[in-house]
Amino acid sequence: PPGDTAGCTFCHTSSEERCSTCHQRHQFNPVVARKSEQCKACHWGKDHRDWEAYDISIHGVVWQTNKWDPTQFDLTKKLSDADYVGPTCQYCHMRGGHHNVQRLSTVYTSMGMSNADRGAPLWKEKRDTWVSVCDDCHSPRFARENLQAMDEACKDAGLKYTETFKVAENLQLDGMGEPMPKDLHPDWAGEHVWSLKIGAYHDGPGYGGAQGQSGEFRMSNCLDIERVCFESVGYWMTYIFKGMAHGSWNDATYCDGSFGMDRWLVKAKAASEQARRFTALEKKAGINWVPSEFWRKGDYLDQLSGMKIVKEFPGKTIFDLCPEPGWLDTH
Repeated sequence: PPGDTAGCTFCHTSSEERCSTCHQRHQFNPVVARKSEQCKACHWGKDHRDWEAYDISIHGVVWQTNKWDPTQFDLTKKLSDADYVGPTCQYCHMRGGHHNVQRLSTVYTSMGMSNADRGAPLWKEKRDTWVSVCDDCHSPRFARENLQAMDEACKDAGLKYTETFKVAENLQLDGMGEPMPKDLHPDWAGEHVWSLKIGAYHDGPGYGGAQGQSGEFRMSNCLDIERVCFESVGYWMTYIFKGMAHGSWNDATYCDGSFGMDRWLVKAKAASEQARRFTALEKKAGINWVPSEFWRKGDYLDQLSGMKIVKEFPGKTIFDLCPEPGWLDTH
């Protein structure tokens, strides 16, 4: 709904394409744009903790304690000529003045939320580029060891997420989940499918929806265990990726990184066991559960595009209504 996403649209609309987002309309000055705080307006939050990860890392501490000293941070120099005492956001992500912020990432994969072999030969050029920036101040061995540490942390996070997802998946396949049957509220696209049915990875009647029909991570109108899966990968897994990438060990561990994934895995298992016990008791008592009215419309879900599509275009989804590929990206 518009009220829920008002904050999102300030970053994810025209601000992404405006020079004045970073340069400030009344201070159009490269010195201002080279300060790490310029990135802070957009690049922070639960699912993309860039600023937090940088700010509490050793690099962020060096910036915060020395940024007033022009002998340590001469921001009048071009980035390509910079010899800072420590890296800023701009120095690592916009080195040489280019604006491709993902250039130095080994394998971005949705902010670290996808399982991937980060050490595969496919990513060698990007990894070498990463090391070439770090060895301005550190040895190449130091840089590669930190890359390997990030690889291992992300791999462990992937294993935890896979196990968390499997708990919810098994509950669904055993008939104890909720695959969004037709009488319940559709998702934003107008589909009635299990919220964790992503792409064609979970095809079949047990997951709801037609073959190849994609689900989505939902934060409302879904079971608690599905929300736990979403938060495990969307929040804690990204904390680990962002924390390790920026040298923020607290983010990767205590600050709901790996420790958060541990807690959410236990929470998913507990929710699954409770659902199985309740199902057994209901079956023994002859109780036939009927979803409450809330699940049919919620407090505000009728504002989502999905309900409008179901009412005005029966049998269609938002994807059927797109006039051409890529239309959703710009509308």
